[in-house]
Amino acid sequence: MNKNLYDVIIIGAGVIGASIARYLSRYNLRCLILEKHNDVGEETTNANSAIVHSGYDPMPGTKKAYFNVRGNKMMPQVCKELDVPFYKIGSLTVAFTNEDVETLNELMIRAQKNGVDAKIIDKDELLKIEPNINPEAKKAILCKDAGIISPFNLCVNLVENAMDNGVELGLNEEVINITRDDKNFKVFTKNNHIFDSKVIVNASGLQSDTVAKLLDADNFKVLPRKGEYYVLDHFDASWVNHTLFMCPTKVGKGVLISPTTSFNYIIGPTNEECDKYDTSTEAEILASLKESAKKLVPNIPFDQNIRQFSGIRANSSTGDFIIEESQVAPNFYNLGAIMSPGLASSVAIGEYVSDLIKEKLSLSTNEKYNPTIRKHFKLSTLSLEEYNKLIKKDPRYGHIICRCEKVSEGEIVDAIHRNCGATTVKGIKKRIRPGFGKCQGTFCEEEVIKILSRELGKKIEEICYSDLGTEIMKYNVKGINYDK
Repeated sequence: MNKNLYDVIIIGAGVIGASIARYLSRYNLRCLILEKHNDVGEETTNANSAIVHSGYDPMPGTKKAYFNVRGNKMMPQVCKELDVPFYKIGSLTVAFTNEDVETLNELMIRAQKNGVDAKIIDKDELLKIEPNINPEAKKAILCKDAGIISPFNLCVNLVENAMDNGVELGLNEEVINITRDDKNFKVFTKNNHIFDSKVIVNASGLQSDTVAKLLDADNFKVLPRKGEYYVLDHFDASWVNHTLFMCPTKVGKGVLISPTTSFNYIIGPTNEECDKYDTSTEAEILASLKESAKKLVPNIPFDQNIRQFSGIRANSSTGDFIIEESQVAPNFYNLGAIMSPGLASSVAIGEYVSDLIKEKLSLSTNEKYNPTIRKHFKLSTLSLEEYNKLIKKDPRYGHIICRCEKVSEGEIVDAIHRNCGATTVKGIKKRIRPGFGKCQGTFCEEEVIKILSRELGKKIEEICYSDLGTEIMKYNVKGINYDK
């Protein structure tokens, strides 16, 4: 008997791999997630529009349409179970020309076929619910079920819940080869580790075509597209109330303006061909993004801009999600090119793939499965009385580390010591937001490093910003005692 044999190995800990792991943990099995980075959710999941699309846009009959609509319906309950910020604020897709109005009519037909609650509103109603929108707008599609989410928290909390229920996580384990004998697979990583498994799930995002070629025929190709964004500070809670979209084109959904779950605003994305590792931003591209966004809302306060970033999405040569068992390597599942609306679809994809594997392996139900995680103490949601009680119980919650985002030492310590806990500056930033505010970590980053060093029992020089090799502190300057 092979004691090192797993039932399932999932390659990739983005939101798709995380979701599959969480739903597989409903069953009795040995499951391992292999992730090449030093944390989960470090690529496409880390940099996107953070939108839960309603599902009016995908072509009826596609995998995109099915999983988007199903995922949208599942998301409120999943986020409640996993303590993930999610707000169903609705979306508006805005027409400015007669041609745009024709596009809205076509999209309404898709919405009806996809079973999405949508309606076209006229200019007067549009300006009533969004006073800052361009008055040249003619009409808009209103989809009340669209929402905004924290993609970082969704991914991390999916993995945390999976680990709470028995799934294992291997970070810094880049898969370089896969072989197969008559029954099982052998997975080889860059660290010279070898893992055996009955089933492999390829959820490696931008690298999904590369991983597929290790065993499978060359039947799809990832075509990466880069989107650049602006992030505005949380300056006015009522400046924009819905997610605002331009009318989509054949190239993509176009520019959006949207609130975020942290009460910032996001503007973007652009749509550029790129390689799989190019997350740079360009002044010329960002300047064109400004002009495009002003067509939606003319009075954008770009003086409130606190950051620009880019993310890469894994578009597909097939034009649709790749969700299938390999025809040449049974028990090898390809989850490839999960482009937009991949975030909205993620939980539905996780449920679907886990059910396929359950039937394949005849898995029994995990009677101890718990769909919830331990709740986070979020200071912004507590009353003064509740906050004072918490501080009396643990004074670290009264020690504010990040003034911009109001994050305490207690929250940072909690984020470190959970399953799938943070071990890096970026890991803390993604989970509870110190460094995401106006000063972008100028005042709090050193304190975060000190807390990580203390709680992880590492030297200050060993704490990384993100991946291994990104250590921030090189020397102990002037004999400072960072243990205090």
